[in-house]
Amino acid sequence: MSQTIVITGLAQGMGREVVKMLAKSGDAIAGFDMDGDGIASLGTELDALGARHHLEVLDITDRPGILKFRDRVLEKFPRVDTVVSNVGIGFFGPFEEIDLEKALKCLEINVIGAAAIFQAFIPSMRKAGGGKLIAMSSLVGQIPFPFESIYSASKFAISGMVESFQYELSPFGIQVAIIEPAQVSTNFAAKIHVLPPQGSPYRERAGRFIDRDNELIKTATTPVQAAERIVGVIRSPRLKLHNQVDFMSTFFLFLNKVLPKFMRDMILLNHMNIK
Repeated sequence: MSQTIVITGLAQGMGREVVKMLAKSGDAIAGFDMDGDGIASLGTELDALGARHHLEVLDITDRPGILKFRDRVLEKFPRVDTVVSNVGIGFFGPFEEIDLEKALKCLEINVIGAAAIFQAFIPSMRKAGGGKLIAMSSLVGQIPFPFESIYSASKFAISGMVESFQYELSPFGIQVAIIEPAQVSTNFAAKIHVLPPQGSPYRERAGRFIDRDNELIKTATTPVQAAERIVGVIRSPRLKLHNQVDFMSTFFLFLNKVLPKFMRDMILLNHMNIK
């Protein structure tokens, strides 16, 4: 049975691959992104597939715009079955040196953006007697990595938010899930990896971290592989709360459960070459 699925951040990467897979299966797609060219080309692809869709160019921080988007979607489609919050930006740097105004923007996009799209569609799901809310988080939403303090904070916040409101929404048949990839082979990390300036006491270690991350990305899960697993979560009749899409996140989360902290820390520092 076909569904109507809302997904934010769908113009590129994993989001785009998820949309194409869902559309090929006959699902209706609604979503938005700030990338106007990406939205236009995706619309052309969906038209070629004969898919029903509603795409907009919209900023996740435009909360009145999100409510107008919701109204247009619900006017076009009888109901929305699933909402996937996929918009997010990275943030890299030694905590001592970060620009807190830029950090605030990261938290606004990653956390409040997810809250806004979920909050917009909860009333219609509640009245319909069910639905799914799926948040894209990260491995660092459970295991914080050095030089990613603000990004980690945003992903911890998403986990806390979703785990909290699941208790409020479950009586109405609304299920929730968190997806926690470690690395996917996109240019996501490259956009944020900037060395601290000359003279920074963190420059050398941060450089080693970046070099190691660039190595790991070469063999990371591809957007298509990640999308296949995300679609599997969307299709699941009963959602698990925490979901991984790659071996690295599964492995590290297992170690996080069974090993004492000093051993986990040693493995992490060695893995990222920053001991």
